Amino acid sequence: MLTIVSVVLAYLIGSISSSTIVGKWFKKMDIRDHGSGNAGATNTLRVLGWKWAVVVLAADILKGIVAILLAWHFGHGSVWTTYLSGLAVIAGHNWPLYFGFRGGKGIATTIGVLVLVMFVPALLAGIIAIALVVVTRYVSLGALTFTILTPVFVILLQHHVGAAVFAAIVALFSIYRHRANIGRLIRGEEHRVFSK
Repeated sequence: MLTIVSVVLAYLIGSISSSTIVGKWFKKMDIRDHGSGNAGATNTLRVLGWKWAVVVLAADILKGIVAILLAWHFGHGSVWTTYLSGLAVIAGHNWPLYFGFRGGKGIATTIGVLVLVMFVPALLAGIIAIALVVVTRYVSLGALTFTILTPVFVILLQHHVGAAVFAAIVALFSIYRHRANIGRLIRGEEHRVFSK
């Protein structure tokens, strides 16, 4: 029962779309109608500037952290409560209940989840992902690299099957949400961050 409560709370927390709220409350606009149409930190950067992007990024990471902390509380350390709640908060960000199920791609929230659940694999994957973004200026490439490499590092370093399966599902979420970006990357048409 407490696992269900944790999962539902995680989804509701994930559904708090910070970029959509920032756009509507402070700029009187729906950010999903501008730029890439994505409700996330990267599109916030393009449309509203770096200050609001930092706010959105921090808020979205915090959602993942809060959901996992609640999962630990309700599940008393149960890994399944943790994993299901982690997936739920990311799903909430991607398909938010409060905003017509039109959300973001879940990467910032994923960071919040994975940093708590599997810190070392996420850190190693994150370092490589950040390096790729710096070199290529493709945020989507960095996001995909981060989520795909995390389960690889889990297998290499921890050998926890459950953790690897969880991280692999998170990666599949990311790949699905970035499917249009993957097409543009293949065609050489993907937008670079800090470019007009």
